[in-house]
Amino acid sequence: MCIGALDVSPSFPLCRRVSKKSRIRVHRLTRWRRRSCNGEMMVMGTELELKNLKLYLENRNIMEENAKLREKASLLHQENQVLMLELQNKKFSHVV
Repeated sequence: MCIGALDVSPSFPLCRRVSKKSRIRVHRLTRWRRRSCNGEMMVMGTELELKNLKLYLENRNIMEENAKLREKASLLHQENQVLMLELQNKKFSHVV
């Protein structure tokens, strides 16, 4: 009935040209819906970025702590080897 939204006849009130205000309202509503959906996605994206950053920093701290513990373990191993050598030298010195 309404091709091109033209007013065909006064007997068809729905076939009148859509007013400019209505088009603007619909356009604004559509834009608002898009923004709200994009806003939700942006919030989710921001939350994920923050969570990712927190996990990255936590992982980096764990790796730094791991490196420190490896260094301590290496020093303790060296100290243990030195003490074992001293103990063996004392055993052999008492035998002779």
